[in-house]
Amino acid sequence: MMNSIPNVPPPINEPVLSYAPGTPERALLKETYARMHGEEIEIPLIIGGREVRTGNTEVQVSPHEHGHVLARYHKAGAAEVRQAIDAANKAWKDWSNWPWEDRLAVFQRAADLLATRYRPVLNAATMLGQSKTAHQAEIDSACELIDFLRFNTHFAQKLYSEQPFSGPGMWNRLDHRPLEGFVYAVTPFNFTAIAGNLPTAPAMLGNVALWKPAATAVYSGWYIMQILMEAGLPPGVINFLPGDPGPMTETILGDRSLAGIHFTGSTSVFQMIWRQVGERIDQYRTYPRLVGETGGKDFIVAHASADPAALATAIVRGGYEYQGQKCSAASRVYVPQSLWPQVRELTLGMMETIRVGDVSDYRNFMGAVIDRKAYDKITGYIKHAHAADDVEVIAGGTYDDSVGYFIQPTLVQVQDSAYQLMCEEVFGPVVSLYPYPDAEWEQTLQIVDQTSPYALTGAVFSNDRAALLQADRALRNAAGNFYVNDKPTGAVVGQQPFGGARGSGTNDKAGSILNLVRWISPRTIKETFAPARSYEYPFLAEK
Repeated sequence: MMNSIPNVPPPINEPVLSYAPGTPERALLKETYARMHGEEIEIPLIIGGREVRTGNTEVQVSPHEHGHVLARYHKAGAAEVRQAIDAANKAWKDWSNWPWEDRLAVFQRAADLLATRYRPVLNAATMLGQSKTAHQAEIDSACELIDFLRFNTHFAQKLYSEQPFSGPGMWNRLDHRPLEGFVYAVTPFNFTAIAGNLPTAPAMLGNVALWKPAATAVYSGWYIMQILMEAGLPPGVINFLPGDPGPMTETILGDRSLAGIHFTGSTSVFQMIWRQVGERIDQYRTYPRLVGETGGKDFIVAHASADPAALATAIVRGGYEYQGQKCSAASRVYVPQSLWPQVRELTLGMMETIRVGDVSDYRNFMGAVIDRKAYDKITGYIKHAHAADDVEVIAGGTYDDSVGYFIQPTLVQVQDSAYQLMCEEVFGPVVSLYPYPDAEWEQTLQIVDQTSPYALTGAVFSNDRAALLQADRALRNAAGNFYVNDKPTGAVVGQQPFGGARGSGTNDKAGSILNLVRWISPRTIKETFAPARSYEYPFLAEK
């Protein structure tokens, strides 16, 4: 035992590599992508540090080449879930008592492994399995996940340093204990970084986790698990459990030792989980912590003073990067009629140059949407827009699934601000735009606030400070991440803590200390140095 109070290395956001022609990172990523493309791997469960093969398997394919199988993965059933719960509870007894600096060192090492040797591997896995371009993979599976690992260890030390005042003759302390039980981490397909963060953030604080990756992101999840194990994560701390969500969740929610849920996914699923936990609340050892980031119908609203070029760029980047499959993606846009002709020309000019296709071709700005279900849903919205009155598809509107699930970036102009594409989450490369009368700026702000049940991200464009103040007040509760003269995507760990309220989740701000607070159960310790030796107080004296 060392007599020291160590400091976690100060976090710095991981630099984004360019992958420009001639750079070494481009050559290495292309080589790694080609090698991994030529392999079909088998992915087992990881329970208690052991590989488990159930024989009940599914395949993961490349969305931009859906005939190409990347991996065959084994699926957990109820028996494997119960094994994982037992393994997690067993690991908790030791892991929860590790010195905090030793726990955090595991994740610091994982960050360095990812920043170096595993960087091209996880980026290639994200490109192959989730159809991200090299740039989108770099800012996600490399930089953001590295940042989560490094910044969260820093936030953990800061949290442990939070201690109460002590009066004369006593020493008051806070023991920031992990939760008593296991955390169920349910992760999405669209961000590899989120898949890595949801199980690791609680684990840093001494918790244990059952991790269910999305079926369409098991491939990249497998490599995250390899990084964690190589970094020294003890067996059972995080158990990797691909499988069907319904039966798995039913088994997990029925276990007495469920202590928390860390979730990113659809609003309807999170509400169903919340409801089921509530129905069983008397069965649990403790009240489970429910932390969720769910849907969004993210907006851009422009004032007449807005910069047309900046606004058009925000629409294109915010709406179409990663095929619009970001929970923060710009999905509904409000532009004053006086500005619309210029913004339309600039936006359409940019969209005409966008290439869509295989992400191994670095000239492509967009890849494919994630799977058949997403493709059918998104194209259904486009078909409705083509057929609807008072709606004009002014760009894109075409699609092709013969090789991959490709949808052209689509811009729809509407005359009714309540048209379904202005209200419903699409989660694809479809942006709806409503040109509003310039004189109705304040009324439009009210429409933006009231149109959607979500409140995740939003952006306002204006060079008029008074208008910005109006928008800030009117939209204060309409977005958990609010952007001024910038697209509503691209939150950076440690800089823009991410999360929304209303129908978008519990707003526990991933990428900040606020999220980590949810994964501790503080114990107050009061030590008195000179205890009282009589029950009597001075006021009891007669005179």
